[in-house]
Amino acid sequence: MDAVISFQDADITSGEAIVIYGLNMEIARGELVYIIGKVGSGKTSIIRTITAENPLPKGRGTVCGYDLARIRPKDIPLLRRRLGVVFQDFQLLMDRSVQANLAFVLKATGWKDGAAIEKRISEVLGAVGMETKAHKMPHQLSGGEQQRIAIARAILNEPEAIIADEPTGNLDSETAEGILELLMRINREKGTAIVMVTHNTGIVARYPGRVFQASDETCTEIEPIHAAK
Repeated sequence: MDAVISFQDADITSGEAIVIYGLNMEIARGELVYIIGKVGSGKTSIIRTITAENPLPKGRGTVCGYDLARIRPKDIPLLRRRLGVVFQDFQLLMDRSVQANLAFVLKATGWKDGAAIEKRISEVLGAVGMETKAHKMPHQLSGGEQQRIAIARAILNEPEAIIADEPTGNLDSETAEGILELLMRINREKGTAIVMVTHNTGIVARYPGRVFQASDETCTEIEPIHAAK
């Protein structure tokens, strides 16, 4: 299997402490994978390891072809270009417009041609149904609209995987549904792997995928969760 994300017997840390021992996980292109578990079970630490924020002290880990145990600091931005990350709290730059938020990311990841930048921003805003919002400031948008912009930001560089950490945690259920539908469409149409951290098993049942459960300092794959008939 050509894995986008792979861990073998990997210890996952949070600060100095090991929070998950011996993680084994293989995620291929186009897969939908959930990481579920209680608060403090190490879910977000796995995400931070995938994005090379947390070091990998033991075991093997590769993400988009980069060896996490050996990655050089100068290569971490290159790795992150190949991932799209969506946070619960959106993490938009509040002092600049939607257009400027997206342009900032493109310039930071090596885009230089102004016309190409404009075109790509227009494409991703269209993909998330926000084509009329380029001139708006984040505070002028609803939570759901801000999360759509965050997803637009995540897909700017056509990532191999989107890492979504509780992406609907701050949204009402109707708005959350629209965000989930959008992520599933990207997964289906673009073949982008999606790794979603959630404590909401209702989401996992409605949009079936592979499921890993973090608990008691381990994280192992469990049977898929199905909606009650």
